[in-house]
Amino acid sequence: MTRKPHIADRMADIQPFYVMDLLARARELEAQGKDIIHMEIGEPDFETPQPIIDAGIQSLSDGHTHYTPALGLYELRKAISNFYKQAYNADVAPERIVVTPGASGALQLAVSVLINPGESMLMADPGYPCNRHFVRLVEGKAQAIPVSADTDYQLTAEHITQYWNHKTVAALVASPSNPTGTIVNEMDLKAIINAVKDRDGHLIVDEIYHGLIYEGKTTSALTLSDDVFVVNSFSKYFGMTGWRVGWLVAPEPYIKEVDKLAQNIFLAASTPAQYAALAAFQPEAIAILEQRRQEFQQRRDYLLPALREMGFDIPVTPQGAFYLYAGCSQFTDDSFQFVMDILEKAGVAITPGKDFGINQPEKYVRFAYTTDIDKLKEGVGRLRNFLNLG
Repeated sequence: MTRKPHIADRMADIQPFYVMDLLARARELEAQGKDIIHMEIGEPDFETPQPIIDAGIQSLSDGHTHYTPALGLYELRKAISNFYKQAYNADVAPERIVVTPGASGALQLAVSVLINPGESMLMADPGYPCNRHFVRLVEGKAQAIPVSADTDYQLTAEHITQYWNHKTVAALVASPSNPTGTIVNEMDLKAIINAVKDRDGHLIVDEIYHGLIYEGKTTSALTLSDDVFVVNSFSKYFGMTGWRVGWLVAPEPYIKEVDKLAQNIFLAASTPAQYAALAAFQPEAIAILEQRRQEFQQRRDYLLPALREMGFDIPVTPQGAFYLYAGCSQFTDDSFQFVMDILEKAGVAITPGKDFGINQPEKYVRFAYTTDIDKLKEGVGRLRNFLNLG
């Protein structure tokens, strides 16, 4: 007799990435010899810059294979502190910086330290799906606030005022955002910080796409307040996805608790990866990364008008990240089936809106311009043929 598995109730509320089903099918088609243009996964197509790789190899040769403190390698925490000073003129003490296994580790720490069972956190819908799942993991409630092009798909201080209730203890904003690529400008960010503070709440700001900004500069929340939690990562701008290194900046009174929790959850981030990340701030690495940022902008500036010309609705020009969140109502009322049809018939992989929340997901798809421009052009041609646009 087969024993029925005992699975925690919370697992029913934690959804998979639907795009992974699509990716699995794309791999099957590729195994059959079909050519697929990938615009579905939010991972830069560039390899990690060589200076960073070299530093990681050197760390292994030097015997850096033991645990670091749970808060991370102090040299790296100090380098991140210097980065904030140079990039944003923000004074962030190394002691407030916690190195984590990717930004996901940072988000898990922040949410776990702040949210009690039954308490809630405000966040934008559409948004990165793991955010709500981290809240559910600690038996909290994610208050998904429907946002639209009217606010650049971002939360505002007005949303904080409207939706905050007696169970709300925190809010989360992402700038630039996944899936929309939009940012929160300095004035609006300051207003959000003040609105949360007025309610004796806490604010988490996801800044993992900082560095990938294409018009002007954006402001770190740390230039505006010391009383915010900021999440960042070496994955996106720095091109270190597989190395799994991120960081959390927490208000000073929370560091002891964050340290204690990190010790128990994952002990420490990868030691060789932390030594490699030290090289990410060196001028030779930054020169490579800035060249790549310019290439991402060229891809955006090609793909955005091409999709609009086809009839996809993209009312807000994204200022950062590498995503285009596109309305597809002109073509379908079921975006999931739409993307599966595009994959099967056109050989183009994109992401369905249902991965990003419950705010009219059937009307949206996400394009990631994480492939070279020649492949983007080929993908656009295939889409035009699929849509019978000539």
